[in-house]
Amino acid sequence: MSSVAVLTPESFAEHRSGLKDQEMTDQAHQSLRHHPECTPSIPYIDVSLTVFHVPLEERRYKDNSQFGEGEEAKVCLDIMQRTGAHIELSLAKDQGLSIMVTGKLESVMKARKEIVARLQTQASATVAIPKEHHRFVIGKNGEKLQELELKTATKIAIPRPDDPSANIRITGTKEGIEKARHEILLISAEQDKRAVERLCLEKAFHPFIAGAHNRLVQELSQETGARISIPPPSLPRDEIVITGEKEAVALALSRIRAIYDDKKRKTTTISVEVKKSQHKYIIGPKGNTLQEILETTGVSVEMPPLDSGSETIILRGEPDKLGPALTQVYAKAKSVMVVEVTAPAWLHRFIIGKKGQNIGRITQQLPRVHIEFTDGEERISLEGPTAEVEQAQAQIQEIIKDLVSTHTLSQSVINRIKEQYKVSVRIPQDSERSGLVRIEGDPKGVQLARRELIEMVQRMENERTKDLIVEQKLHRSIIGQKGEKIKEVRDKFPEVIINFPDPSQKSDIVQLRGPKNEVEKCGKFLQKIIADLIENSFSLSVPIFKQFHKNIIGKGGANIKKIREETNTKIDLPTENSNSEMIVITGKKSNCEAARDRILSIQRELANIKEAEVAIPARLHNSLIGSKGCLVRSIMEDCSGVHIHFPSEGSGSDKVTIRGPVGEVEKAKKQLLQLAEEKQVNNFTAELQAKPEYHKFLIGRGGANIRRVRDKTGARIIFPSPDDTEQELITIVGKEEAVRQAQKELECLVKNLDDVVEDSMVVDVRHHRHFVCRRGQVLRELAEEYGGVAVSFPRTGANSQRVTLKGAKDCAEAAKKRIQEIVEDLESQVSVEVAIPQRYHRAIMGPKGCRIQLITREHEVQIKFPERDDSQEAPPQENGDVSPEAEFVAPKCDIITIAGRAEKCEPAKAALLALVPITEDVEVSYELHRYIIGQKGSGIRKMMEEYEVNIWVPQPEKQLDVIKVTGLVANMVRAKQGLLDRVKELQAEQADRALRSFKVILSVDPKFHPKIIGRKGAVISQIRKDHDVSIQFPDKGDEQQDAIVILGYERNVEEASQAIQQLVAEWQEMVSRDVHLDPRTHARIIGARGKAIRKLMEEFKVDIRFPQPGSDEPDKVAVTGLPEAVDNAIDHLLNLEEEYMLSVTETETLAAYMKPPSRYGGGGGAGVDDSSGGPAKGFVVLDAPWNAAGNKAPDMSSAEDFPTFGMGVAPKQASAWGPKKF
Repeated sequence: MSSVAVLTPESFAEHRSGLKDQEMTDQAHQSLRHHPECTPSIPYIDVSLTVFHVPLEERRYKDNSQFGEGEEAKVCLDIMQRTGAHIELSLAKDQGLSIMVTGKLESVMKARKEIVARLQTQASATVAIPKEHHRFVIGKNGEKLQELELKTATKIAIPRPDDPSANIRITGTKEGIEKARHEILLISAEQDKRAVERLCLEKAFHPFIAGAHNRLVQELSQETGARISIPPPSLPRDEIVITGEKEAVALALSRIRAIYDDKKRKTTTISVEVKKSQHKYIIGPKGNTLQEILETTGVSVEMPPLDSGSETIILRGEPDKLGPALTQVYAKAKSVMVVEVTAPAWLHRFIIGKKGQNIGRITQQLPRVHIEFTDGEERISLEGPTAEVEQAQAQIQEIIKDLVSTHTLSQSVINRIKEQYKVSVRIPQDSERSGLVRIEGDPKGVQLARRELIEMVQRMENERTKDLIVEQKLHRSIIGQKGEKIKEVRDKFPEVIINFPDPSQKSDIVQLRGPKNEVEKCGKFLQKIIADLIENSFSLSVPIFKQFHKNIIGKGGANIKKIREETNTKIDLPTENSNSEMIVITGKKSNCEAARDRILSIQRELANIKEAEVAIPARLHNSLIGSKGCLVRSIMEDCSGVHIHFPSEGSGSDKVTIRGPVGEVEKAKKQLLQLAEEKQVNNFTAELQAKPEYHKFLIGRGGANIRRVRDKTGARIIFPSPDDTEQELITIVGKEEAVRQAQKELECLVKNLDDVVEDSMVVDVRHHRHFVCRRGQVLRELAEEYGGVAVSFPRTGANSQRVTLKGAKDCAEAAKKRIQEIVEDLESQVSVEVAIPQRYHRAIMGPKGCRIQLITREHEVQIKFPERDDSQEAPPQENGDVSPEAEFVAPKCDIITIAGRAEKCEPAKAALLALVPITEDVEVSYELHRYIIGQKGSGIRKMMEEYEVNIWVPQPEKQLDVIKVTGLVANMVRAKQGLLDRVKELQAEQADRALRSFKVILSVDPKFHPKIIGRKGAVISQIRKDHDVSIQFPDKGDEQQDAIVILGYERNVEEASQAIQQLVAEWQEMVSRDVHLDPRTHARIIGARGKAIRKLMEEFKVDIRFPQPGSDEPDKVAVTGLPEAVDNAIDHLLNLEEEYMLSVTETETLAAYMKPPSRYGGGGGAGVDDSSGGPAKGFVVLDAPWNAAGNKAPDMSSAEDFPTFGMGVAPKQASAWGPKKF
């Protein structure tokens, strides 16, 4: 070795030169190995060490001028800091790099992986293993894959489950790639030895196979060594999966079948009805109760799903054990009882009691009873053992009975009356049998409290309950999202209580309770809402071709949103995965029809769609549609892409609309008229039963078989759709003779299909993979197409060419013939290479490979793209001018391979070349570029998605007047035209913007600015709206405080300016005068919430300002307006003052009489001097009885010591002659 670089965070500076004494390093290591006791601080027992070599040609950094100081040193230091490992670098004579990593095992593995990735050049390779083995390479939660990557210091990329590729890509060093490839192939080879069996058994017998608490299946797994997976009860699947070694799987399979056969032979069932609310107690926590019944009696209890309305429970087991199991089921069902007690919501807190005293007594006495109060609802739920729940129910009902009798008048209302009017209110006990309520206190307070209580009683007597019948499906619409709509109703009618039934009750009754008049008004209001909902619930289905749904939605949902808003309808489109083409429109009938026309017009613009109308008598419509639409559906299936629309029943219209591609519309029209003629002349219908798996074979490839029967007999044969409940029912329609003949032909075919035979054929081993790959997709297609025929290929490695077919004779023969055709296709396949630059490959593939998938389906070929090579740059091609006869030799990364029949490869090749994009320049002024791009690129994204092209806008600093458009030739014309149209729109907007920028500065005294703005901006908003202008007022810090800026069209600006000047002129004519009004009358003049003063200002067209509280002149009121109006307003105010002052004087006189006598002022006696400010001199009583020991002076303010009679307190008198008159 020429030099050593030992890199640690502490000694990095010391070793920058890269030179270190080799002997010292070796001696130190020898010392550490032989004398570990000398280094107690370094526990070498826990340290792992690994050494590996990086050849010169694989080194990423090859500059050796300053070894230990360059990028390699920085990378190593970074890795050490991140992983905690210790790294030593050595440079060999051949300039290769030796690396030694020490530290904890986990740190060493992580450091090694990072060193290889960052210091060594990376290569890549692929390894192909069966797709079903990929999950074993990944391992549980990806642990196996992580372990493999650490172990081999590579990056392993496994294709996603939905990717058909079976290739696993490995990236790393050559040595690491070889190790990883070896490990992956070992995992795959191990899985080849394993077997998987899927056993479909009735779901009802799964509990017997699993056993109580899954003990039986666990024992089976331990005994056989196979892994057995039984779907949980909540999953509606009957497939049991067994995996493991072949012998173990076979043994487990036989044991499970034996259990199943035994239970099926011995067991029987009984059904019982149990209330749905009790089901959860039979199931028990996590299903434990069901498992206990199975364990003790050997009987399986089958419960209906919790979301279904069924109350039927099925018990399955041996007859002699069903009795004990049924007893246990009933016992568990009755072990817990749920009861609801009705109680007004306002009574709940009294039932609970202070700090829970009342309810606490019940729960302490009956601890197993759970009592739940629901806020805002008039019910209390009790749950627990039956006997205890009944006791708790009786106790709560007794409490409610007592409370209702004593709380007929709400206690909260009584407490409020007591506090508000300072009175005492006594409500008699129920035992007194008295309706007299006693109120004591100040006379005025007593009168007010009495009046409020009487009003409350009258209101309670006036209360009524009304039931509205509303379809339950409308309840959610009335309530609204998060209860928003019903909240508006409740706010509008706050005195009415609206109760909706629980959804589980399936009741249509909505209850209203409150004052009679309010209930009636609320009822009418709700009925109006319901009528609107019913009117808006009209529904219309519009058939639109699936490929146009995205155009109807528009960019970001713009189109569909616009149609919804303008037509006020709800429009629902099917999901992407759905095969349905129906768009459902909901709303008012007229609005739905308008939305339908808008949607259909979009489709007509996008495709060559023809619409034809056929006149067929309305009486024949139902018979032409057929049972569940089977007849009209058969015509639509026969004429692909056609939709037939019959008028609504009862409309009396004879017009039937046919919409679709031109040729198919004519074909459908002819068939429909022919069917109508048959219905009028002679109509006969027959039905035939056939297994659903036979249907495809009876129809034949492309409908060949069924077409032959139709042509021969003249009858129409209709097969059920996937949505029909009767999947075995085939309907034959036509003349009786033709129907009988077609029925006979079909019965003969079905009979032949029922005769099961077993046949075999020879298929070359090299073609087997084509049939069994992709989880046997080809075999599944054969089974579906040829009446469920079972095709079995020999297992991998059996070296057998014999293929077995089992099924109906005709089906087996047809399947055999089809397999031979497939084999011939495989043997006659050729490969064609197409040279297309690598940079176009992604565009050719399309989103998620959709374009390539379309070509492979249409031309029945396989297309393989090369591995991407970023190191090679392909020569530039202009406008997709790509030809395989090019003079230069295309690199491998540009070669696309097409495999298939020779006659189909050439069209596929032409289709591929047609997908190569071209680029064209469009002249667009640089100033318009930012508008074309739009906010955050929204404008340009919309155009690219709409026209399916790529649009490149040059950088702003270049200031070029060109925009490049790249895309397919078919899309380029539309894209260029769309771009030019957008440019015209922007130019028009620029011109309009210039016209709108006319500006006028108006000078207005700042004191008028608040008036121009108006209250909450009302005046200025109206001016802006009327004249379509922008009006800006100066900010506080501006120099020109009188400048108002108006922007807009010249004419509009001038009109707005005139309007403002006219307002200012009117205000300049106004005068402001002060009037002095007694402050005691201000409140009366202003009125409740300013209502009176606002009315007065509107009447006299003036502005009236009252003084603020605490003002120096509290009686000064300012009146502003035109001189004549101000004078009239002042006169009116003075008249009001005079009127209100009479009332004020009278009130104060009465108040003076009502005041109690002064303690120190004389209650009479003219000689008392009231002029003195100080209190009257008192006197002292000595040696009074109450001063003796043990006695207490009486309380002068106590009602017990000094009771009062009648009014009690004498009115206070200012003098012997009564109050002074004003």
